[in-house]
This record gives sequence, C-alpha cells and structure tokens, in this order.
Amino acid sequence: MSEEKKDRELGMRCPITRRDFLNGVAIGVGGTLAGGAVGAETLLAAAALEDYSPEKAANYYPPALMGMRGNHDGTYTYAHALRDGERWNTDGPAVKTGETYDLVVVGGGISGLAAAYFYRKNAGSGARILILDNHDDFGGHAKRNEFRAGNRMVLSYGGTQSIESPGKYSEVAKSLIKEIGVDTERFYKDYDRNLYSKMGTAAFFDKETFGEDRLITGMNATAWPEFLAKAPLSDVAKQDIARVYTEKVDYLAGLSKEEKLEKLSKISYANYLTKFCKVHPEALPFFQTFPHDLYGVGIDAVPALGCFESGDDYNSFTYPGFDGLGIGEHEKEEPYIFHFPDGNASIARLLVRALIPAAMPGHSMDDVVTARADYGKLDVDGAPVRIRLNTTVMHVQHSGTSDAPKTLDIAYMRGKKLQSVQAKNCVLACYNMMIPYICPELPQKQREALSYLVKTPLVYTHVALRNWTSFAKLGVHHIVAPGGYHTYTALDFPVSIGEYSFPSKPEESMVLFMLRTPCKPGLPMRDQFRSGRMELMVTPFSKFERNVRDQLGRMLGGAGFDPVRDIEGITVNRWAHGYAYTPNTLFDPDWKEEEKPWVIGRKPFGKIAIANSDAGANAYTNEAIDQAWRAVGEILKS
Repeated sequence: MSEEKKDRELGMRCPITRRDFLNGVAIGVGGTLAGGAVGAETLLAAAALEDYSPEKAANYYPPALMGMRGNHDGTYTYAHALRDGERWNTDGPAVKTGETYDLVVVGGGISGLAAAYFYRKNAGSGARILILDNHDDFGGHAKRNEFRAGNRMVLSYGGTQSIESPGKYSEVAKSLIKEIGVDTERFYKDYDRNLYSKMGTAAFFDKETFGEDRLITGMNATAWPEFLAKAPLSDVAKQDIARVYTEKVDYLAGLSKEEKLEKLSKISYANYLTKFCKVHPEALPFFQTFPHDLYGVGIDAVPALGCFESGDDYNSFTYPGFDGLGIGEHEKEEPYIFHFPDGNASIARLLVRALIPAAMPGHSMDDVVTARADYGKLDVDGAPVRIRLNTTVMHVQHSGTSDAPKTLDIAYMRGKKLQSVQAKNCVLACYNMMIPYICPELPQKQREALSYLVKTPLVYTHVALRNWTSFAKLGVHHIVAPGGYHTYTALDFPVSIGEYSFPSKPEESMVLFMLRTPCKPGLPMRDQFRSGRMELMVTPFSKFERNVRDQLGRMLGGAGFDPVRDIEGITVNRWAHGYAYTPNTLFDPDWKEEEKPWVIGRKPFGKIAIANSDAGANAYTNEAIDQAWRAVGEILKS
C-alpha cells in the first residue's frame, strides 16, 4: 500500500490536522477549538507593531491550541542559539524599557509563580514583580489542554498530572495550595473511583517488535499462563514471565536485607531479571518499557530497587521478582486521585488568580476549572505583578561592583527585539541547565553542576475521541504497548469539579492519554536523554499524528474504532526538557549532600536565587514549591 493511500485511510487529511504554525502558535485551526485561536492576520499585525503584544489579541487563548504544544516552536530558538555559542547581543545592546522591579522571576511555571507569591506575601502587595516566560502560556509543565468535541468542552493536562501524595507535602507546600483555595480532601468525592472498576488492562503486541499485531485483554486479572498463552512470544519467554510472576523465591538468598537493598540499587532491573531471576532474554521486551512514564528510560537503565519501590501509579502493571526476597512490601502511597481535570494547570491558574485577579475570573477551586483566562490582563502597565509571555531571557547580570552589586540587568528577546529591565532581585525558576548560558558570571564550579542536570524528554499526547465505546466493548481503560510508538494509552482521569462534568458514558466524547518516551536503550541515562531530545526536536507533528492514528487503529480496530471517524482532535505535548533530573544509582556517584550537583547549582549568587524542581532533583509540584520558598527566603535574608 502506498504511503499516500495509507494516510488517507488513517484520516491524515481530516480538517482537524494542525500543521500550520507561526511563531509557535497554530493557525487555521478551524472550529474544533473551545473559544477560538489566534489568527494569522492578528499575529502578523501584532508583530508589525512597535509594542509586540500578541497576548492582547481578543482570541489569544493557548489552552485551546492543538498540534505541537509543550516546548512548541518558537520557545527554544534563542535558547538554542545561546547553547550553540552565539552572543546574546549580536545585533547590538538591549533597548532599555525603563522598567524597574523589586523582583524579576525567570520562568512562569509553578515554581516561578510560587516564588512571586511568596515574595509578595513577605514584601507586601505593593512589591513590583515581573515574571518572564518563553512559552505562549503560563504554567511551565503544568499546561492546560482544551478540546471542543461532541458539542462540549473536554479538558486534559499538557504535562504535570496530579498533586502526588499531598499528605507528604511539606508544611510550606501544604499551606500554599490551601491558601490559593485547594482542598485535597475534595478529590475523594470528585474523583470517580468506580467508573473504571470493572474495566482492566490490555497489552498490545505490535508486529514490528513481536512479529504480529495482537491485543490481549485481562492483563493482571487473568492467570499469567492463560494470559500469556495468547501472546506472540516464544515458549521460553512465556514460561519465564509466568514463572517470575507466580513463584515466591528468594533470588538473593544468603544476603541480609541491607545487602539485598544495596545489591538491588546497583543493578538494573533487566540484569536482575536475567542474572538472578534467570529469566530468558527473549522475555525482556515484554518488560522493557514499564518504567518509561516514571523514569523516562527502560529496564536497562533503571535500578531494580527503583522498580520495587516505585510500582506504577496507574495500576496497569506490576514488577515481578520481589515477593520472595523478604525485604518488605512496596510502600503504599496515597491513592492517585488528587487530580484536576486539567491536571496541575489548575494550580498554576489559582496562583495567577492570587497574583493577578483580573486575569483569572472566579473565587474557588471549582470555578477555576471552567474559567477562561484573560491573557490580555497578564502584562498591564502599572500593575504590581505582571506576567510577560513569549519572552526568552538571554542575559542576567549584576550592575555595580562584584563586591557590592546594586541591581540586576535582565535582557530578553520579545518579538525579535532585544530589550532589558532592571531588578533589585531575581529568581531563576527556569530550566537549571540553561542558567549557565544566561548567567555566565556564576562560578565555574556552579555552572558545571547546573549543566549536569539533563532533563528527561517525554511526550504527552492527548487525543479527543468522538466516544469511547471501543474501550467499553473491550472492557479496558488502559493499554500497555511494550513495543509501541506510544507505550501507554489510557482513558483520562474521571474527575468532575464544579460545573465540569467528566464524560462518564461511553457514548460521550473523551480525551485519551498516550505516552511516548524517546529513549535509546543501551546508553547511560543522561546520554539516552540527550539522544531522545534530539529525536523530539526533529520530529514533525505529522509523524506524531500518523503514529497516533495508526496505533489506535491497530489496537482498537477490532472493537469498531475508526481513526478517520472517531478522532476529533490531537495535541502533542512535546517536552524535550521534561522531568527534572533525578539521581540514578546505576550511573551517579554516591555524593555527599554538599557535593550533589543540584545543591551546588542552587547556591545564591549576589541578588540571584535559583528555584525550579531541578534545584531539588525531584520532578514534583511540591518540590517546585519548596524550592521557590527556599529561593525567596535567600533573597529576603540577603
């Protein structure tokens, strides 16, 4: 079959396809968006103005854009130029805007917004604060995805999913989310834990990896020998997978509990399965991608101890081989239910509401879910707090002497113009690995430490479906695909808040979550991340769309799914710089606390403090909040 014919059969020429981009913002998006989108003529007119302000356009509304989102086109142009050694002021000195602020925050994610919140709380409501971000929306990884499908708005998250285990949050983080209006106890009522209770997990074996396409339902619920009998695996692989799941054997007999934990921390899960559990290598492809969602790499690069301790938030699979070791059970976390319909984008939106009330109508965690942000109110002359989007910071430098710096000069690119503002203080809440490029006056040791923190690339693809009857027919709500382009597919989290009602009937439109982690097995973890990032940056949206349509058609076609008829929208949240770097005992030394790269990297420098979850080596919202609190505390103390 020709590629052109195959594309027609997949619906690649359906009008919902998003291929036209201008300055990173989709155009020509048609009528499937909630609230419209920025038109090409609007952006061209804005760009021609002396004051480049696309956010002021009446229809500027990034959450409703489809196509390539996340690190979308236009967000990394100038950052990559800095990375590649180009001077930030090649076209001459920055034009001074004349603005002076008490605090400038670089990065409008949750950590940056929290830093502004903490500073204002301590310095007073009259403090002048400017937040700068290179994306077209605030929130960092906590992005909101809106779709118009089936004559209704359906929501999902572009990145940060949930408030993970809020009972373990620090008092600082607990207080912040409470102050902005979040009551985590509400989710025990708002999250429907019964909707999928009779729907299970399926495994999709693809022909490219396993020789033939086959979807098998009943994973984890059917006896393993019975389940695996249907799988396109060799007999020895089937036998060993069933054995390691069902037998209770101490594969590390003769070692103490402490020695076992140490051993598991120094060997990969792949090596543990083959060398200690004696699983045949032909069985490894079944397990290979299990850790992708949490670690961004496969079982070749994840410590066996990490697999034992982490498990799977989605309850789609389990890691075998630990039941007989006598090292205890996997610690039970709080239920994975603390989830707004748009993920932690609602946390970001509530922070914006606290900082700039006019930009986010409403008064509660209920109404923030359906509120339409007014982006034209984010950067208003004279306002005490301003958020300036579509702005890439290029240089942060102290003025005055090195011993007694007076202020900071902060230069940025906006609308292809280099401009600068002055600030008394600055919190760098951006990707920490970019800080050495925008702040070269930092000590060499600190710059090297920051450069060590290679972030995890990953893709959160969301697909708006006409209905989810195919999943209901199969009796599954998520599918693991060990060899698939997207290795995990699931119906969205069933949560209803305020006026937003989750599509709980199979006949209703639904958002589907699909995960891709572009790792390269066999390389050290940081090299896998670098390689995966390069792949993401050169992959066009059309390739993602083609793979989405093809994979869903192959997985669900037997249940009546038609990618031409049933797909109403696709948003690819590409995070070339995704999760914060987290230490890995297979590749990283056993640093002392003061030697850890993120601890060295986050040291304050003059009037500059450093935040972001990178500074805590932990890719969670509470870490982003805690690091913001620390950074602001360092500024106030100085």
